[in-house]
Amino acid sequence: MEPPTAFLPSEHQHIRYNPLHDDWVLVSAHRMGRPWHGQLEKPPQEEIPRHDPRNPLCPGAQRAGGQVNPDYAATFIFENDFPALQPDAPDPGPSEHPLLQARSARGVCQVMCFHPWSDITLPLMSSDEVRAVIDKWVEINLDLGATYPWVQIFENKGAMMGCSNPHPHCQIWASNFLPNEAQMEDRTQREYLQKHGTPMLLEYGKLEEERKERLVLLNEHWLVVVPYWAVWPFQTLLLPRRHVTRLQDLSDAERDSLASIMKRLLCKYDNLFEISFPYSMGWHGAPTGCHLSEDCSHWQLHAHYYPPLLRSASVRKFMVGYEMLAQAQRDLTAEQAAERLRNLPEEHYKLRKPEEPPCGGAE
Repeated sequence: MEPPTAFLPSEHQHIRYNPLHDDWVLVSAHRMGRPWHGQLEKPPQEEIPRHDPRNPLCPGAQRAGGQVNPDYAATFIFENDFPALQPDAPDPGPSEHPLLQARSARGVCQVMCFHPWSDITLPLMSSDEVRAVIDKWVEINLDLGATYPWVQIFENKGAMMGCSNPHPHCQIWASNFLPNEAQMEDRTQREYLQKHGTPMLLEYGKLEEERKERLVLLNEHWLVVVPYWAVWPFQTLLLPRRHVTRLQDLSDAERDSLASIMKRLLCKYDNLFEISFPYSMGWHGAPTGCHLSEDCSHWQLHAHYYPPLLRSASVRKFMVGYEMLAQAQRDLTAEQAAERLRNLPEEHYKLRKPEEPPCGGAE
């Protein structure tokens, strides 16, 4: 009788539990073989003008509603001209049937430009400029969070992620309700604290620091990991190393460290396929508004990065078929993805010096 085959995560399919979502992901790494070898298509670099008066996010440009942007030199925030949430929407009234329920949805939507130049992104900005973005995020969370229970700060980077204007920016949607993801993370983190006596993501961060196999970056105050339960190929989770519930609870030193580790991570992303790496990212922290007076110690502040690219700059992961009808599935392990990201240089590929010619000079 042959001995049983030893389980190897990189060779044998298995499912992994996501404690934040209380669900499972199918890992089928054997389908990829050696996922980062072979042809790596690189599309031509997009030539983006530094300033385009037709781009509604540029300084001095006119937006869809006729408003003209000021000649801003740093960050700039304005009310979204096509908001998904408005503060004065009427209440739909009582539901006529339990299968046909509706509730009020009110809020505000804002756009925040990171920088006046269109041809720059966060990894190419200076640390001081990234720190200014973080400070503005904190200010927004304090301002809108005084009223609204949820303030979602998110960035869609790249046309592949639906970004319609090539300019460094993010969006802020504040709502009078807790969205599905917030409700789910609130429940799972609360249940974990009640059962185990420690915040879930604080314990998880310490576990990843010790094991290191999914650790991508670490500094004095933050760490970046490819989470054990990652769904997207090069998905990462950005965590503070101490217990922090909201953005506004960060110290000056933690904000500086955050600017540094964000730049390092985003340079690695861009260096992966030597393109401006597309992703959707967003901050999750304890609810605000009416929840500010509640005990939210089960929460740990964190940012999710969800990039779609898999094999190259033009080969992406699609969530279709099995993923839509059954459950999430990925084709390389979190450990493989973390190793790939960890080994990438942190100097942005656009800033590297050209290689020296061989001795004697070029012919």
